[in-house]
Amino acid sequence: MSTGVGVISLGCPRNLIDSETIISRLKDKKFKIKRIEDAEVIFVNTCAFIKEAKEESIETILNLVSLKEKGIIKKLIVGGCLVQRYKDELLRNIKGVDAYVGRLSLNEEINSHMLTPKHFAYIKISEGCGNSCSYCAIPKIKGALASRSRESIIKEVVSLDKSGVKEIILIGQDITMYGLDKCGEPKLTSLIKDILKNIRNVRWVRLLYLNPERISDDLIELIAKEKRICKYIDIPIQHINDRMLKLMNRRIDKKGIVSLIERIRNEVKNVFLRTSIIVGFPGETKQEFQELLEFVKKTKFERLGCFIYSREEGTRAHSFKGQIHYRTKKNRFDQIMKVQQDVSAKINKLLMGSIKEVMIDEKDTDEDDLYLARLEQDAPEVDGVVYVKSKKELKPGEFHKVKISDTLEYDLIGEL
Repeated sequence: MSTGVGVISLGCPRNLIDSETIISRLKDKKFKIKRIEDAEVIFVNTCAFIKEAKEESIETILNLVSLKEKGIIKKLIVGGCLVQRYKDELLRNIKGVDAYVGRLSLNEEINSHMLTPKHFAYIKISEGCGNSCSYCAIPKIKGALASRSRESIIKEVVSLDKSGVKEIILIGQDITMYGLDKCGEPKLTSLIKDILKNIRNVRWVRLLYLNPERISDDLIELIAKEKRICKYIDIPIQHINDRMLKLMNRRIDKKGIVSLIERIRNEVKNVFLRTSIIVGFPGETKQEFQELLEFVKKTKFERLGCFIYSREEGTRAHSFKGQIHYRTKKNRFDQIMKVQQDVSAKINKLLMGSIKEVMIDEKDTDEDDLYLARLEQDAPEVDGVVYVKSKKELKPGEFHKVKISDTLEYDLIGEL
């Protein structure tokens, strides 16, 4: 009888793909994949991007060690980013783990077991990063940029398209760098064109994440004219003050960011812009934070994520002078999110009464005749949802027209 293995995946979608790879390899070796509550062996794929992610990973490991001590599980294996970064500390401080394994190499194979629902899938097109942002530990964890072969990506795209997937999401730490390591220049636009030539059933192609310094005019033009590319552009700007951007080692200034946003909004009809920003970076003054706050108010990003600066070992920013007290950082975070909450609520109100096409994700487990769906302008797990009321049974992956009948701060309510 084969051993039953359960896999817990923590962190970002890139980690989720690694977990899918782990499951595929386990199945190839004749292990049986089971639900966590039924498994004899647990594999935890950890995250160590920021302080909160590390804390979640450690808490998960300790809880599983406790289950092992009680005899509920037999073996515990811990892998991923936390191990890659802190293996020696883990070995010294946490007993009861049977094995620690570091990061996976870039997977060139097609994963046969997806952890996402059947109607959408993430495709990792690159691993690691070459941007060297002063706050970021990713190059320490994942290494330098490594682009996946075009042939491997297209092979996976074709397989997913034939399987009935309706949305593919291209991901990497910075997908605008794709091809730079192999060809000496970015090749994202030509890769997307090849993908579009090879899909018949996929309706949405989503791009995560696009570094603002390398978003070319050709890429903007392709997004604008190709209806299958989601009108959803995720450009993490991190800050808007020039001094802060320089300290972060971001290779674009305020003028460049403003110009890029204007170009995108002028050329891409109905586009939703998503961004990520960091508050409380070392040395951030009240005036520099205020500049960022006013920019968020003025620009009205349709989607925005805010991070409190996390002081990460091994990064250049770790040794910067002017480290800011957590209370100040949290206060700045709260101010940004309050502004964005108001922005999001106003944007949603503009959609009242409109007819929108949505993709059904799942049936609501708590209420009959209610389904969770998404607009083209919403990525899974990070953005809002559309609650769709329907007496008719709807299935995941189906596309339907709904009339927006009510709005919430981040979500919408619609009727079939």
